Amino acid sequence: MGTNNIKNDSPSWMEIVSKYNFSDPAKSWWQIINSVVPYLLLWVAMVWSLKISYFLTLFLSVFAAGFLVRIFIIFHDCGHGSFFRSKWLSRTLGIITGLMTFTPYHKWTREHKEHHATVGNLDKRGFGDVKTLTIEEFLSLSSWKRFVYRFYRNPLFLFGIAPFLVFAVQNRLPKKYMTRREHVYHQINNLALITVIALVIWAIGWEAYLLIQLPVLYIASVHGVWLFYVQHQYEQVVWTRGQDWNYKNIALQGSSYFKLPRVLQWFTGNIGFHHIHHLSPRIPNYKLPVCFKENTIFQDIKPVTFFSSLRSLKLRLWDEKRKKLVGFKALRYYPG
Repeated sequence: MGTNNIKNDSPSWMEIVSKYNFSDPAKSWWQIINSVVPYLLLWVAMVWSLKISYFLTLFLSVFAAGFLVRIFIIFHDCGHGSFFRSKWLSRTLGIITGLMTFTPYHKWTREHKEHHATVGNLDKRGFGDVKTLTIEEFLSLSSWKRFVYRFYRNPLFLFGIAPFLVFAVQNRLPKKYMTRREHVYHQINNLALITVIALVIWAIGWEAYLLIQLPVLYIASVHGVWLFYVQHQYEQVVWTRGQDWNYKNIALQGSSYFKLPRVLQWFTGNIGFHHIHHLSPRIPNYKLPVCFKENTIFQDIKPVTFFSSLRSLKLRLWDEKRKKLVGFKALRYYPG
């Protein structure tokens, strides 16, 4: 793991990120234009392509999914209040982009803030994270629950099935923690989404809608979940118990710097600079590369590359003795 040059007792990291903790309206509006407009145009092109060849439709859906991931990053920034200075504008755009990405704004924003406040804390897992057990926790499970956990952590389910279920189904369901107002917001969001879908089906037909929306949502959700997974599930990641948890350390050492090719960095809205984002979620996505380039302290983190990220697929459990993520093969060294 790369070293960290920011001392715990120094406010320097706060001073550094404070220079980037504000949006640029021109850049924000331009990002909306170069993300939403191409996505809508691709939808028009896909409707047209259905008359020619469905293979052409599927080819276009790959690019549409890329823009949908980028739209999700705008949605994500709106939830953090980093995309616009106006809370009303951020919330309004967040709700609209949330409908486009099949993600309820109020529910997701609350859970994501909990994620930022608890990530890397072994005593507060469960808020927007990929479920991860310690070796001791896994060994204490019944045979059936061990099977369920192994199935859940299997890449075929985790990245092949679960992403679509999350966005198409789970995002529609309320949570027990919700207040009455939050329930109302959630149901209004579901009703709004149904209305939008109904209008699109009225315009192009249900078959055309499904032939276009399903592959776009599937491809985008799979890539989105993969991005989220790599952000906190990688070989050098640091997790701690609550008494040792430190916001700054976990931001820089418990969140990855996912170094992607320039084109993928663009489509993913620079979310690969996740260590900086967790240090300061108020930085809009388009300022993350500048913050990284201008401050060497953020470059000390060992990057996760596309190929090295594939090794994280074998990671399943947290080994508290060795303080690292390990695969199921590590169980052979433990009784039980």
